[in-house]
Amino acid sequence: MSADTDTATGPRTVVIAPDSFKGSMSAAQACTAIAAGWHSARPQDDVRCVPLADGGEGTADAIRDATSGSRSIGCAVTGPDGRDLTAAWVLLPDGTAVVELAVASGLPLLARADPSGAQTIGFGQLLRAATLHPDTRRIVATVGGSASTDGGTGALRALGARFLDASGAELPPGGGPLTELVAVDTSELIAPPPGGIEVLSDVTSPLTGTHGAATVFGPQKGADADGVALLDAALTQLAAVIGGAPDAAGAGAAGGSAFGLATLWGARLRPGAPAVAEIVGLADALVGADLVITGEGRFDEQSLRGKVVGHVVDSARCPVALLAGGILDSAEIELVLDGFVATATLVGLAGSLDAALDDPQHWAMIGGEALADSVFGRTSS
Repeated sequence: MSADTDTATGPRTVVIAPDSFKGSMSAAQACTAIAAGWHSARPQDDVRCVPLADGGEGTADAIRDATSGSRSIGCAVTGPDGRDLTAAWVLLPDGTAVVELAVASGLPLLARADPSGAQTIGFGQLLRAATLHPDTRRIVATVGGSASTDGGTGALRALGARFLDASGAELPPGGGPLTELVAVDTSELIAPPPGGIEVLSDVTSPLTGTHGAATVFGPQKGADADGVALLDAALTQLAAVIGGAPDAAGAGAAGGSAFGLATLWGARLRPGAPAVAEIVGLADALVGADLVITGEGRFDEQSLRGKVVGHVVDSARCPVALLAGGILDSAEIELVLDGFVATATLVGLAGSLDAALDDPQHWAMIGGEALADSVFGRTSS
């Protein structure tokens, strides 16, 4: 841990704006723990909690937790392997519906890997429910953590589209069957809400090719080399039939779901971190701040490139401190860390990874206290 900021005994304004600590703490839990630790050292300070996300798993919860008056609305859906599930979407007071793919079509929802047959129909059922709700004005869809590589065709089926083979029969669900796609019937496709739909993601991959959805993410979903080739060919066929912009940055997000929704439902693709920050009011929270604390589970060379931490650093007009679960040990990272006024890790504070994971909120609280001591100095005994 290091600090270059002069200590001060007067009240300070501190903004706590972390991402989730994946697998251990939500962004809201991290905020609460860090704030408690900070207040134990400096109880008089104004601490503002702004949980953030980048479009991956947990984004809907982060937005809900940061937005007063928001509510979750449950919905019966079909999971990625065809089993019945209950999922929820979030309605904000301004009429924005936040729909998270992972809660209905996420990889952990599969009983076993099925890279060719897994589908996004549950995600589409949430989109449909949100669209038909009378209070919905627009949709923000977050698409991290997908179980499938179906180009969003499952979601679009739930919205009314039909994907047909040469005989006019509807194709089976999943990405693999799209190699036989010949036509799409959109006559029953429902319209999006008046304000349209934005798809948020931290992925910049195109739809197909060596950096595409199947090649980069297929193996994580259980696809072997032949399976990757099949899925890439399937997505290539999908693009050939429906057109669109398969080479656009982010088109490959969520197994190509971003591409499918952009092409057939008019979705706009946006980087997740700045979009979420805008929704939850990070800019307003930063006004008058003396310090910002951000963090995530693992800080590495990607953290400042389109992720939450990088967006917070770019947005802040004051010193920034970092609390991470762990920090990659490299010369490049050492140089980057010099840009923070102070740093701490849960692993370092706890003494081991196992100890940190055993009670991450406790160690985040200890981290908040330690950063307060380091940056401004303790005012409580």
